[in-house]
Amino acid sequence: MDIVFNCPNCDQELAVDTSGAGSQIDCPACGEAITIPHAGKASTGSLPPVSAAPAAHGVSAINTSAAAKVEMHLKVPVRDKPGELLIAKPKPPLEVVQKGAGKRLRICTIRRAACIESGHDKFDEKVTAFLSEVTETNLVAIHTVSYEMFDVGVQKIMTDYGVLIVYRG
Repeated sequence: MDIVFNCPNCDQELAVDTSGAGSQIDCPACGEAITIPHAGKASTGSLPPVSAAPAAHGVSAINTSAAAKVEMHLKVPVRDKPGELLIAKPKPPLEVVQKGAGKRLRICTIRRAACIESGHDKFDEKVTAFLSEVTETNLVAIHTVSYEMFDVGVQKIMTDYGVLIVYRG
């Protein structure tokens, strides 16, 4: 059987096995330390007072250490419907979508070093295949790029090149 209670700090509803009653855990929502109430009690009030000397209540330091804590499995309720959308983005007019202007701009970077397979340079083939997939009508721009990378095989910094493709998709 589970104990269902609310976190006194953030009011998050939590459910814990009855074996965890009376123990102290960190709230998964806000991270504050909370004490799990005993079965039948609802903990929606404030936290219990913390004493300056825990040994005064008969609690040893070993029992309250991190190594002595038992792992508890908490359940956070899941909602059936999606949360409320606070800011709605206006949809583009229908005539704009029909012309293809509603497609988002995307970027693809193809590096030559990533196109070498079994010692053969396949850079041209990969770029050509990608461009034919994008089609010329969706192509916005193509830019060459050069970059430096550390080659582990030869233990040197190598200069390489590639292309940056901007397209609608």
